[in-house]
Amino acid sequence: MTSTPSPSSTPVSGTAVRLTALRRRHRDVRALDGVDLDFRAGTFTAVMGPSGSGKSTLLQCAAGLDRPTSGTVEVGGVALEGLSERRLTLLRRDRIGFVFQSFNLLPSLTAAQNVALPLRLAGRRVPRGEVRAALERVGLGGREVHRPGELSGGQQQRVAIARALITRPAVLFADEPTGALDSATSREVLSMLRELVDRDGQTIVMVTHDPQAAARADRVVFLVDGRVEGELYAPTAERVAARMAGLETTTGAEAVAC
Repeated sequence: MTSTPSPSSTPVSGTAVRLTALRRRHRDVRALDGVDLDFRAGTFTAVMGPSGSGKSTLLQCAAGLDRPTSGTVEVGGVALEGLSERRLTLLRRDRIGFVFQSFNLLPSLTAAQNVALPLRLAGRRVPRGEVRAALERVGLGGREVHRPGELSGGQQQRVAIARALITRPAVLFADEPTGALDSATSREVLSMLRELVDRDGQTIVMVTHDPQAAARADRVVFLVDGRVEGELYAPTAERVAARMAGLETTTGAEAVAC
């Protein structure tokens, strides 16, 4: 595969995403409770925590898919809270990529057509070479005309990632991107994500429950009850699993006490 320019226009030395005093309430539940986090450009961060700790809510607020109750979110230096719905939609389209556990590909479209879809929906010209390059970056060169039903689960997730990267976003958010894959395919997709960071300088923030997946990141952020409860740099699967076991034991004991 040939190298391509960094997909992010944010300098690698800068901050791609900044969350300050972030709070999100769902009725009487505090999903996020004063989160302060920076995600530096060109790094891979995993977000972990017990069930209900606020992981997905954090990702959705950071990506502009949900508005926080209070606090600020900045993506590439742009504050989200002051944007109208239209401007927020444009920012998400141009500066933010999002990958879900489900691939969300259109079965009637080829891999190339699925990748090009965000540009077509935005009314932008779709250079064939750019779509081909996006598929090559995720290891699917030569699969442009294949439809989802002709691809494995791991290949479909790669198409979804290429689609998220076609606009060259400042940050790629991934919510359990390997949750629907078997262990061997998960390793392939995680290796590809790691390569996007190391080779292209892509910024990735990934929610996962899997210590093996988190070990591919540069940093792991742990959430409990909507609050940051520590970080781990240069993680290993064993250290991540031990930290998670400690957090789950603590939250379980607190629940019993209540």
